[in-house]
Amino acid sequence: MNAILDSAPPLTPGEWWGNVHAHSYRDNDGLNLQQIYEAGEPFERLIDHPAWIEKVKCFIGGEGTFDWNHGPLFIDENFANLRAPGEAIGMHSGGHIGLIRNQFRVLNGKFHCGQVNVLMALSDIGSGDGGTLLIPGSHKSYFAHPEIETYQMRGERAGEIPEGAVEIHMNAGDVLLFVDSICHGSLKRSNPGYRRTVVYRYGPSWGNFRHNYEVSGELWERLTPTQRQIVKPRSNWPPETA
Repeated sequence: MNAILDSAPPLTPGEWWGNVHAHSYRDNDGLNLQQIYEAGEPFERLIDHPAWIEKVKCFIGGEGTFDWNHGPLFIDENFANLRAPGEAIGMHSGGHIGLIRNQFRVLNGKFHCGQVNVLMALSDIGSGDGGTLLIPGSHKSYFAHPEIETYQMRGERAGEIPEGAVEIHMNAGDVLLFVDSICHGSLKRSNPGYRRTVVYRYGPSWGNFRHNYEVSGELWERLTPTQRQIVKPRSNWPPETA
């Protein structure tokens, strides 16, 4: 995956690299290469990687219900993130927001989560590397962090660590799995070089793409039936671009 990213041309938000779209959340958050599963076979393998796919199914839940009408899962967004010194993403989300798309819920001993994130480190992430920040328990809270406006995306202290947050250090190849409703962000990178991660966001099969993208015909032809269900749950035929 790093070799593929090394081959990418210089990109700015809004530009395309084949079927991969350069994007930013406008929070000094670095560059996101959206639809990264279009960049090559190593990224395709992550769609249903055995290291986590059953865990994701467990937390999304819905087995035996209407939520599985089109299959167990759907990826609404997947991207590689490249973050340079001075870049970070501010804190965002939290149980107090109450988004249905991102909800955390447990009922009758089963999880029903609207979105579960799988974040893989493609570089070692230690002190000064801009590690992911999580506020434990915030996905269950009805109350916002009392200083969230200061540390949130585009806030004056975005990229710093608020009280109660923990920084996650990772080795390249480690994976962090978390429900999107937990309040999360990152520290500002201070070390030279780039923080590299890849993120796949999973939800129930009735969902739709977060961004206005479409699966390319080239990718569709390469995918297994299981992978096709995850990237385009309501299709039993190749898209028109095939």
